[in-house]
Amino acid sequence: MVCLGNICRSPLAEGILQSKLPAGKFMVDSAGTGGWHAGQEPDKRSIAVAKTRGLNISCQKARQFKVSDFKEFDHIYVMDSSNLRDVLKLAPDEAAKAKVKLMMDEMFPGEMVDVPDPYFGGPEDFDRVYDMLEQACAIVATKLIKEHS
Repeated sequence: MVCLGNICRSPLAEGILQSKLPAGKFMVDSAGTGGWHAGQEPDKRSIAVAKTRGLNISCQKARQFKVSDFKEFDHIYVMDSSNLRDVLKLAPDEAAKAKVKLMMDEMFPGEMVDVPDPYFGGPEDFDRVYDMLEQACAIVATKLIKEHS
């Protein structure tokens, strides 16, 4: 799961997807295209909205996306078209590029729908992002479980 700073959207996506998958069977992680927040916990508002939905994401630590992630992960979901562009620039080959998908393509294939960055918004923006990610992650989890069964 990749967003800009790895403190709002991608930590939520990581926590939500992990909660929908069988424990110990999948590795889910998140990163940011920028490294400004490396080592920090998620934004307090992301932690709060996750907590109200029964998830604890406070133990996560932000990190910057790196080229080795293409080898480490089978699927790379980005939150918006800017993240998509930045991650694809780092891809070493076509096989790596093929792993990268816009998160909301799971619900709206080919429509280039972004998960909006709630950073400059209020609690309602974080709720909306959570709801979007909840729906998309449910689809991703179903596909992953089917793919690995």
